[in-house]
Amino acid sequence: MAQPKFSLQPLAAAICVACYSSIVMANDAMPVQTFAPIVVTSASGNDANGLIVRADPKQPIQPIPASDGADYLQSIVGFSSVNSGAGTNGDVTFRGMFGSRIKILTDGTENLGACPSRMDSPTSYISPESYDRISVIKGPQTVQYANTGSAATVIFERTPEQFDQDQNYRGQASVLMGSFGRLDHNVEVAAGDEQKYIRLNTNRSVLNSYQDGDGTTVPSDWERWNADLALGWTPDTDTWVELTGGKADGEAVYAGRAMDGSKFARESLGLRVEKKNLTDIIQKVEAQVNYNFNDHVMDNFSLREFQPGGMMSMPMATNVTRKTLNARMAMTNEWDKLQLITGIDSQNNEHTKRNGSLMTPYQTQPRTQDMEFQSVGAFGELSYQLSDNNKLVSGVRLDQVNVDAVQSQQERKETLPSAFIRFENHHPDHDDGKTYIGLGYVERMPDYWELFSPKTGNDNVNTFANIDIEKTLQLDFGYQHEHGHFNSWASAYAGLINDYVLTTYKPTGMMGMLEAHTRNVDATIAGAEAGIGYQFTDRLQADISAMYAWGENTTDNTPLPQISPLEARVNLRYVQDKYNFGLLWRVVDGQNRISLNEGNIVGYDNKQSAGFGTLSLNGSYHVMDSVDISVGVDNVLDRTYTEHLNKMGASGTGLPTTEQFNNMGRNYWARVSMKF
Repeated sequence: MAQPKFSLQPLAAAICVACYSSIVMANDAMPVQTFAPIVVTSASGNDANGLIVRADPKQPIQPIPASDGADYLQSIVGFSSVNSGAGTNGDVTFRGMFGSRIKILTDGTENLGACPSRMDSPTSYISPESYDRISVIKGPQTVQYANTGSAATVIFERTPEQFDQDQNYRGQASVLMGSFGRLDHNVEVAAGDEQKYIRLNTNRSVLNSYQDGDGTTVPSDWERWNADLALGWTPDTDTWVELTGGKADGEAVYAGRAMDGSKFARESLGLRVEKKNLTDIIQKVEAQVNYNFNDHVMDNFSLREFQPGGMMSMPMATNVTRKTLNARMAMTNEWDKLQLITGIDSQNNEHTKRNGSLMTPYQTQPRTQDMEFQSVGAFGELSYQLSDNNKLVSGVRLDQVNVDAVQSQQERKETLPSAFIRFENHHPDHDDGKTYIGLGYVERMPDYWELFSPKTGNDNVNTFANIDIEKTLQLDFGYQHEHGHFNSWASAYAGLINDYVLTTYKPTGMMGMLEAHTRNVDATIAGAEAGIGYQFTDRLQADISAMYAWGENTTDNTPLPQISPLEARVNLRYVQDKYNFGLLWRVVDGQNRISLNEGNIVGYDNKQSAGFGTLSLNGSYHVMDSVDISVGVDNVLDRTYTEHLNKMGASGTGLPTTEQFNNMGRNYWARVSMKF
């Protein structure tokens, strides 16, 4: 993988740095900012009294992010990622929950990966900086999107362009350089008038293999690019029509897997229509249709020197694809204190695979279809303003899901209900405090990875037919509070999960290799995210945020596996009109609640993990109205550490499967951004 060589000198280390947390400090309490400060923690909520978190992915972030969505989401309290060792292509978790329990949407539609081992997770096809906003709805507290997320719903979204006769173009660009050959380019340009526009988002990111705190090289190269084009029509202020198309590709070397990802090709096409203010009651009608095609290749010879071992006795390649077609229509009605959103949606996707080798290229082999998926759903979400300070929000949804295992000629049809009710309260007599409490219920169809990847399901060789649907009942509650220079927030949850889909790894493979087996268990989950902030002076600010997740397999009376440990972030920042400095101290506890050889389709618990702490520094300078410079040093003390959620060793590192690879050592970076 040919990549540019670059290494920043330690001049950045001489800068005493500060960190910025946009959430725990209210905007009106912050000094006026003329440029985007560095974000280290996007933590508390902005909407629904703290239930919904908003983040701006165009702001610089520390630690330096990878080029995909999972790594950016880790800046939002509650999220972690299963690290595969590529420095990119992590698989996100939220509150200890994994996979399709987290609904990942881009502009309101879902793009699913194809790899049976999730080497191309849904977030691996997302370039965060090309979006305008990230919204996270915690828990099962919305029913507006197909196949409801039981843990959270995450939306990466772009907003329509607005031009007039005084301004008919805009743009922004950034270049990021860092240690280990890191080089990113991001460009966004748009032009138009009052009735039409065109927008181009394009980016490229590369990284060489990094070194850990001991100076050991960890195979982790990547190179990837994305390009998305949008054509918009806005004949009046109430009408929006947008046609979108995009392409992407990339490759990634994995330290924690026996194969690398040599192809991450994406093709996308979408049409979206919105019409507002049709009548006094009908406030908005929206419709969209989106098509995505992901073409992914895994092999053990094109990006690494082939080394026989385990089940990889010869050079092998696997090519998988997934076509996804999403359609959605919704209508928003308002009457006095009442708002009702109703709609229907559908999703159709099909999965194919083919294998090859160095001698027999996969391109010469026919594709074999192994799965067809169809779902049709309808929903209604009602908001009622009980009083000036109290609001009731509720929703109900019904999905009809049909999954066809084509090769074995099996079919599953399930009817899946989901619903929630939530109270949002404003307390003006208590320093303008805000609270929410909600109860949600979701039934989840096991996803492709749970139905097709394991060797057995509930001790039956026919996994497809013998894994039950998962049922989650969860209580969510939280608050926000400000008092003078002090503010605090918290969100907590407790849930019961019947027929939780659990993956157990057993030595049933060739030469005793561990293989995935799936079963249903009952589980209890609980946890919280919280933060406090204090403004010492007009310039000096500090905040602390923390997250904790807990889970228990109540069938076996053992801990739920693959849950990240207690984590806290301490941010100290000094803010001026043209510059700011900051310090980030990340402290992670050890995790002793494990369930040996159990987890999910990506990773499993193999031992207790040790705690660690890392120190990072950053600074920003506003050069002129349109140009900002940011610099940073991650892991200043060059600590050697390993995350608990870590896809363990493979032939890429030479480590046994019981060992985990280390994270990146000291890393210098600089970012220049410009708007025009």
